[in-house]
Formats: sequence, C-alpha cells, structure tokens
Amino acid sequence: QVQLVESGGGLVQPGGSLRLSCAASGFTLDHYNIGWFRQAPGKEREGVSCISGRDDSTYYADSVKGRFTISTDDAKNVVYLQMNSLKPEDTAVYYCTAEPRGFRLCVLRRNEYDYWGQGTQVTVSS
Repeated sequence: QVQLVESGGGLVQPGGSLRLSCAASGFTLDHYNIGWFRQAPGKEREGVSCISGRDDSTYYADSVKGRFTISTDDAKNVVYLQMNSLKPEDTAVYYCTAEPRGFRLCVLRRNEYDYWGQGTQVTVSS
C-alpha cells in the first residue's frame, strides 16, 4: 500500500536552511506526481511545490520560488524539499502528497492528490 513518511523538520533561524525528506513506499516515483503542501495555524493548506513523474518537471508557488527546490532520488524512492533563506512566514506543518497520474504535469491543487503523509513541523524563529 502507498505510504509517505516525512522527516527533516525542526526549528531554524530566519535565513537558515532545512531539507525535508519524503520516503515513499508502495509505488515508484516515475509513475506518480509528488507534491509538498504546508499548513500554518489557522490557515488553509497550501501548495508549495510539485514534481511530475513523467519528466521531473517542477512547479513552485510564488511565495517560495527561488528559495525552495524539489528533487527526487529514484534509487531510494525519496523526494526532497530543500528550503533556503527561510522566513518566519514559512512556519507550518509540511506534508508530502502523491497522486498516481505521473503521465501528466503536476499541479498544486489539494484535491488532485490521493495520498498524504503525517506531516513534519517547520518553525522559523529567532
């Protein structure tokens, strides 16, 4: 069965970096689109970035463009989210998500995704 397990969250100072990992099992990355979403307290869950299974094309929300990078290690079946120049407004629970239509370009619409991890907390604070 499909499972997604996030790790790598924590407390970091503004301007710092973190790398989140999403270990996937029960499927292979090249057949799925993978997304990262986040949810801050009292706010809606929002899309951050996604990567398409068919060709590894990527998409980023404007709020993280130029600071975050999504990538995959197909051999390990792991998806990463490298987060640089972190800001306090990046504070949220970050979720890894997957949908089995890797033949098409990924999108950052929550209802497109079928499987979700449990989330990992990222706190940006001095």
